[in-house]
Amino acid sequence: MKSWDVIIIGAGIIGLSLAIALRKHGRRVLVVERGEPGREASYAAAGMLAGTGLEIPAPLRTLAEASARFYPEFVHELEDESGMKVDLRDQGTILLSSDGRFPPSAELISPEELQTFEPMLTIPRRGRLGPHDSSQISAAYLIERSVDPRALVTAAIKTARHRGIDISSGAEVKRLLVSDERVTGVQTERTSYSAAVVVNCAGAWAGYVGPDRFPVRPVMGQMLAVVGGSALNHVVRAEEVYLVPRSHGRIVIGSTLENVGYSKQTDVNTIQRLFHAALELAPGLSDGKIHEDWAGLRPGTPDDLPILGEASTAAYFVSTGHYRDGILLAPITAQTMTSLIMRETLSHDLMPFSPSRFDT
Repeated sequence: MKSWDVIIIGAGIIGLSLAIALRKHGRRVLVVERGEPGREASYAAAGMLAGTGLEIPAPLRTLAEASARFYPEFVHELEDESGMKVDLRDQGTILLSSDGRFPPSAELISPEELQTFEPMLTIPRRGRLGPHDSSQISAAYLIERSVDPRALVTAAIKTARHRGIDISSGAEVKRLLVSDERVTGVQTERTSYSAAVVVNCAGAWAGYVGPDRFPVRPVMGQMLAVVGGSALNHVVRAEEVYLVPRSHGRIVIGSTLENVGYSKQTDVNTIQRLFHAALELAPGLSDGKIHEDWAGLRPGTPDDLPILGEASTAAYFVSTGHYRDGILLAPITAQTMTSLIMRETLSHDLMPFSPSRFDT
């Protein structure tokens, strides 16, 4: 019976990037995915690589900043091995705030500079961006990148297969196989797979894989994409909405945070609300059309921090709960989890993200 060194549960960008990193260290890797590889949260994401955002929890900022720095090399390797472009953009981000709070690394810009910087952008009318007058709305520029998550995941899948990583799709893991309190593989509804190490990268479904249970919940986000109309150069982030341009002219607009279980049903009123909020920022989008709308399920945790580390069952590792930052954190997660699995010295402290913090 064939066996592997490592089985990874979940073929999102976290699982795929970890599989690639482990394969580079000579490990035989199998990725087991309940649906179609790369089609869950990673596929639905906007792709903002906001490593210094105020919304990032303090314990996560060091990892986030390191991962953002790694991104050009990370993308270069995937493009080189997959033979496809990922659309990593470095034009930066324009932040709009009604309270004037920005990351320390942001550079304030005046309304006049904003008009020159991004001509298609308009300061919204009173009440649209926040509780204050438009005269109180501040703008800042932040050096950060964005990436097309769909292209990124497709490139990661091609790279994984190019490196000889096995991928089993449509195979939901029902339970772990354990012998003498040590993991020995996984059981799906169809068959079982044997490995010395198992890593749970199952995203919003990670809490259903036993014997260790983790408080991961799905948080739905609704989004849409517009083609035509305004041609934005920069990512734009305001308090009600964000706009993320792609190099081929598509503009992604999002997003919501909804605790509605595992539903991925979009709501026409919500999509229209997001679209109209985007029109307040870029009126030229009225000349475009809604090309697509969708919803994804982010893996949230009680403290909004990822779960990274070894579980109480020996040789069973967890890498999930990345919430809104799965795309951003993929390179650093792959690096640190590979070091942990290989029993190497870690470059970052993972204690704030330990699975044991949820032990009762």
